[in-house]
Amino acid sequence: MTHQDLLAVAQEFESPVYVYDAETIQKQYKKLTDAFKQVKKVKIHYAVKALSNISVLKVLNSLGSGLDTVSIQEVRLGLEAGVNPKDIIYTPNGVSLEELEIAAKLGVQINIDNLSILEQFGTKHPDIPVCIRINPHVMAGGNTNISVGHIDSKFGISIHQLPLMDRIVENTGMTVNGIHMHTGSDILDIDVFLYAAEILFETAKHFKNLEFIDFGSGFKVPYKKGDIQTDVSELGKKLSKRFNEFCKDYGKELTLAFEPGKFLVSEAGKFLVQVNVVKQTTSTVFAQVDSGFNHLIRPMLYGSQHEIENISNPKGKERFYSVVGYICETDTFANNRRISEIREGDILAFSNAGAYCFSMASNYNSRYRPAEVLWHQGKAHLIRKRETFEDIVGNQVVIEL
Repeated sequence: MTHQDLLAVAQEFESPVYVYDAETIQKQYKKLTDAFKQVKKVKIHYAVKALSNISVLKVLNSLGSGLDTVSIQEVRLGLEAGVNPKDIIYTPNGVSLEELEIAAKLGVQINIDNLSILEQFGTKHPDIPVCIRINPHVMAGGNTNISVGHIDSKFGISIHQLPLMDRIVENTGMTVNGIHMHTGSDILDIDVFLYAAEILFETAKHFKNLEFIDFGSGFKVPYKKGDIQTDVSELGKKLSKRFNEFCKDYGKELTLAFEPGKFLVSEAGKFLVQVNVVKQTTSTVFAQVDSGFNHLIRPMLYGSQHEIENISNPKGKERFYSVVGYICETDTFANNRRISEIREGDILAFSNAGAYCFSMASNYNSRYRPAEVLWHQGKAHLIRKRETFEDIVGNQVVIEL
């Protein structure tokens, strides 16, 4: 998408607005599958939590992707998008047995991450194959909030509880058809990932009816020029070789599965905002825009950096700005960032706005959530309407006082 394309989107659909480039999603998907082309059976399950718009799910489904879901609502979104239930894996955390049973009735692959539910589900439904999520006790991820494989994590069943897993499986007669792990997001050290993979391979030997091994995801994408990113090509070579060796020893061709979210959609997204006010204080020049952390919380929540470009004046002289929002609370997007000279009314484009941006948006300050647009085959398609006041009050019940 060019600057003119983005400006046209902002003019047609108003700001703030999210724009997703379908071609970038396709390129990222191909990049990942190409990295593991030495493995006969590879399955990508897109992590719906990153960006759950049905039209985006349809794009990924058309590429051959399945879905990784963490709630019944995400499962249903996938089904609405036309995804085959067999291509959907359901990996919740801390949900009730009833929710797992609903997912099972919908025909999706169940992934269980605690011993209590494993025993309950296996006792009631020994005929339904399940995957087990393992906690490898390996710390990975760029922020403690997104590192999920360490010893104090709430996710997965500890590898040290393997004897208990074995006992439950044996006593219930249930079938374990998959083993899964997820260490965390923003993985930089491939060797750490491969170390966790060895733990998963060792665990897999305990189960004789496996169909797949799921290595989660967490591949880091660049957020600025020269930024470090996961080398999926190198990971592909090393893990593919080891996976093929394991399959040979196991005596069966298993499916190698991954669950990328951010890797597939982050770079595809732009978030467009308009500058309301340029405000000079004694030490700072603020560019105050028509959005806030109600629409893009990641900088405040994770300290993440999103490149910001003034697409209305891309060749202007660069100056230092702090880009902030209109929320009645500190909502800083960037501090003292070099950006082409900003004027009131200019449109700014935030990069890497495809993952965990709209999906984490809220109605804080009773603001509306923005529209979403899919840029597909050279055209802009509205895929979610901007909210209205009727949406804000629609589910409220007004009592007589």
